[in-house]
Amino acid sequence: MTLLTWFRSALFNLYFYGWTAVLTIALSPALFMPKNFGLRAARIWVGGVNLGLRLICGITVEVKGRERLGKGPALIAVKHQSAWDTIALLSICDMPAVVLKRELTWIPLYGWYIMAMRMIPIDRSAGAKALKDMVRRAKAAAAEGRSVLIFPQGTRVAVGDKVPYQPGVAALYGQLGLPCVPVALNSGLVWPRRAFRRPPGKITVEFLPPIPPGLRREPFMNTLEAQIEAASDALAAVASRPN
Repeated sequence: MTLLTWFRSALFNLYFYGWTAVLTIALSPALFMPKNFGLRAARIWVGGVNLGLRLICGITVEVKGRERLGKGPALIAVKHQSAWDTIALLSICDMPAVVLKRELTWIPLYGWYIMAMRMIPIDRSAGAKALKDMVRRAKAAAAEGRSVLIFPQGTRVAVGDKVPYQPGVAALYGQLGLPCVPVALNSGLVWPRRAFRRPPGKITVEFLPPIPPGLRREPFMNTLEAQIEAASDALAAVASRPN
C-alpha cells in the first residue's frame, strides 16, 4: 500500500465514521416516521458515503441492469464482499427487507434504524427456529410489496475465495414464490473485508437475469451460485486489468 493510498484510506475512514455519526443523530426523527422517510435518510447516507469514496479515494460506482428488478417484490440474492454492500444496496434496491445477523441490532442508534426500517435480523445460533422466523418475516415484507434481500453465503467473502451457499436463500425462494434476482459485484477490490486500505478503482454492481419461481431446490441453488460466481469473477477480472 502506497503512502498516498494509506493517507486517503485514513482520511476516508475518519470521514465515514464522522458522517455516519452526525447523520445518525441528525436524522433520528426518521425513526418515528413512515418507511419512506427512512428510505430518504438511507439515500442521503449512501450518497454521502459514495461522495467521500469518489472525492477522497478515487472510487466510483456503476450499477448495471437495475431494470431487471422489475416493479413488484422480488428475492434479491447478492454476492457479499464488503461492508459497502450492506450500506449501498439499501438505496440501490429501494429499501428492501434485508436478512442480517441479529448482532447488528445491538449497535446503539444504528441498530435502532435497522429495527425501525423493519429489516430481518436472525439469530444464527437458533438453527431451524431462525429459519422459520426468517421466512415468516420475509413473507410479511413481501405482502407489503417490499423485496427481500439476502446474502446467500451468509458472510463477507474475499475476492477469489469460495464459500458454500447457505440453505436460507433456498428456503426463501421456495416459500415466497417470487422471482430471484441474482446480483454480482466486485466491491471487495476497493473496500476489502476487514482491511484498512481503500485503493482507487470502480465498484460495479450488476443485476443478472431473474430466476423464475418454481424450480426445485437443487437446480435453483446450482443456477444461482453459477450465475453469481461467474459474473462476480468476471467483474473482478475486468477491474483488475491494467489500463
